[in-house]
Amino acid sequence: MTRHYKNARHGTSNRSCRFFFRLLAHASLFLVLTSSGAQAKETRTRRHVCDPQAYGAKADGRTQDTRALQAAIDACAAQGGGIVRLGSGRFLTAPIVLRSHIRLEIESGATLLGSQKVSDYPVLQNENRRQPLIASDGATDVSIVGAGTINGQGQPWWVVARAEDRAGRPEEPRPWLIEFYKTQHILVEGVTLENSPMYTLVLRSSADATAHDIKILNPPHAPNTDGIDPISSRHVRISHVLIDTGDDDIAIKSGLPERGVRNTACSDIAIRDSTFLHGHGLSIGSETAGGVRNVVAEGIRFRGTETGIRIKSNRGRGNVIENIAYRNITMTNVGTALSISEYYPDWEISANDAAQKIGPHTPQFQNFSIAHLTAIGSNLAGIIVGLPESPITGVTLKDVEIHARTGLTIRNASVHADGLSVVTEQGQPILEQQGAQLYGH
Repeated sequence: MTRHYKNARHGTSNRSCRFFFRLLAHASLFLVLTSSGAQAKETRTRRHVCDPQAYGAKADGRTQDTRALQAAIDACAAQGGGIVRLGSGRFLTAPIVLRSHIRLEIESGATLLGSQKVSDYPVLQNENRRQPLIASDGATDVSIVGAGTINGQGQPWWVVARAEDRAGRPEEPRPWLIEFYKTQHILVEGVTLENSPMYTLVLRSSADATAHDIKILNPPHAPNTDGIDPISSRHVRISHVLIDTGDDDIAIKSGLPERGVRNTACSDIAIRDSTFLHGHGLSIGSETAGGVRNVVAEGIRFRGTETGIRIKSNRGRGNVIENIAYRNITMTNVGTALSISEYYPDWEISANDAAQKIGPHTPQFQNFSIAHLTAIGSNLAGIIVGLPESPITGVTLKDVEIHARTGLTIRNASVHADGLSVVTEQGQPILEQQGAQLYGH
């Protein structure tokens, strides 16, 4: 039986809508200002061109070109910066490190291939991972651009990871494909990133980063191959990206307390005009010990992802997540359209949960705006489930239409609906449970 819920009242959420448009205007101004700054930096780095083949690179896909690539990077850096240009060919390499004012330019017909030798990737001290294929640490004005490809050749890593998971053994360390750490003024544009051993593009403790017009392609069965992960970073712009991967398409994070590092908020993130295919969706969390603030996602298309909008945390790994706005979202055949939960990974256990003492890492979700969203063919319309000691507040659903097999569950959360339609094949379209406050219907 098809059951339908539709909110016929309008104008009940003006304050939340005003918040959304202020945030959107701020993000648009930020994009314009930082774009002009990026163009000035690009001009500086065009003075010198360093060709890895002049330093001995073979580009035959068999001979390891690591030394030649790093020599070209270092030579350009010694001249104050420049372009390291990869022409046609297949450049096989172990990990390389980008320096300040370096533009790694991978032309059409060129592929940077990651070595598949485990010994080429040292285990990083105090971390359960290996050195990334491409890294930048403490640099400024760094670019990876062009119409070429970076292929991590991650298949052997995935096979081992899946076998360890089946056996219940601790996971062996894997490398990320690209990591910018404590780096400022970053541009990744035009390139295709594929077959990453683990996370694909990581922005960690960095600032002023742009990822534009790139493709991230990892098989849907490749474990933990997140597309783009801004971690404790600020002023990040992601636009016109296509992500097809085996884990979160984008995951915005800010750390775990048990990792013993200072947890810094991830803030001022703009995601625009992008398409996600396979993957776990557009995620915030679950590692949110430093908090997440001021995120705008606009013009996103989800096609066949496991989840659409996903905000997740849990006791002991959370902080304040606030001022999050989504606008003009379409979803087709997405498993769960909306998933906002302070009970990651298992929200269903929360039905009879008792309130606990609030601590420094209790999740606090507040001020979320979702406007102009259409989802067709979902299995679950969604969940908005908070902790009894820390309910979710200030959620606005404006002009949201979801067609799903089962409905939307609200628990320990305050939701303002303005033009909300949920059509289900079975069960109640809206399930208001303990602590639910649904206004506007």
